[in-house]
Amino acid sequence: MVRIDSSEKLCEEELQEAALILKNGGLVAFPTETVYGLGANALDEKAAGKIYAAKGRPSDNPLIAHISSIEELEPLVTEIPDVGRRLAEAFWPGPLTMVFPKSSRVPYGTTGGLDTVAVRMPQIAVARRLIALAGVPIAAPSANLSGRPSPTTAQHVWQDLAGRIEMILDGGPVGIGVESTIVDVSGRTLTLLRPGAVTLEMLENAVGHVEVDPAMKGEPNPAVRPKAPGMKYRHYAPRAKMTLVDGETGAVVREIRRRVEEQTMAGRRVGVICTEETKESYPQGILRCVGTRSREETIAHNLFAVLREFDDLQVDAIYSESFSESHLGYAIMNRMMKAAGYQRIHAE
Repeated sequence: MVRIDSSEKLCEEELQEAALILKNGGLVAFPTETVYGLGANALDEKAAGKIYAAKGRPSDNPLIAHISSIEELEPLVTEIPDVGRRLAEAFWPGPLTMVFPKSSRVPYGTTGGLDTVAVRMPQIAVARRLIALAGVPIAAPSANLSGRPSPTTAQHVWQDLAGRIEMILDGGPVGIGVESTIVDVSGRTLTLLRPGAVTLEMLENAVGHVEVDPAMKGEPNPAVRPKAPGMKYRHYAPRAKMTLVDGETGAVVREIRRRVEEQTMAGRRVGVICTEETKESYPQGILRCVGTRSREETIAHNLFAVLREFDDLQVDAIYSESFSESHLGYAIMNRMMKAAGYQRIHAE
């Protein structure tokens, strides 16, 4: 593992080494502002195939191609719609992925067999410098075993992928903590495929009405080919069964306390995901405070690390408070619902 300062003081020698690995068809994990990515040459079908093999990722789950400048977009696509240009001006570099009609340069092995390609320009300098040095777009899903909580530190990558990939660049903890927003600009309507830090409200403020893909409103349909990463398969899942509890705060606390007491009396280890506002309300269970409701970004930043910690603690069950489903909370709840396998109860 190599330590990289994710500020402007980049370790050029290590980045050059990582870029050479990518040019030669190898795999490198690297930090972005969202989560750590597992990178390979997006134009090399064999290299993209190594990502799927290393992660144990289904081959119909498309990858995101990362670029370092807007000039690198045009060769990858057959068209850049006006709405795509406007969104790029508003949110690139940053945590927004756009789905375009793909050009013949992008192999189907990168796109999961689709005629579209998902593209993003990361915000942090270390990621863009690595892509520029490699001289090719970098396909990079989250750098974890498929289905596991996404990695927000290099240590998380090491836990999942040590021995499976050639290099891990350690840029410290990521900033945001949930994956990028994905929108489809390839059709007649602008469609949200995955929520993230660029919120639905921000998108609509920038370009007007945005449709929400029906797949985001319920459990994935295994018969449907996913348009973007994270749409079809269970993701972000801890090993223990996880249940979300929603309702009025007092009722939620009472319901979780009741269930934790029952499980504890049965000899089971129970994890509880709570907030700064409620952490004093739980006398039993293994508590992990995920952040404060007054600053949703703290919850997004800590969520995956908390899920991984419960794996390390070998809990038998996890109960979590639910959160607002507007603004960044929409992305948080999207990840939590997937992590829980859509197990959700309402507290009366």
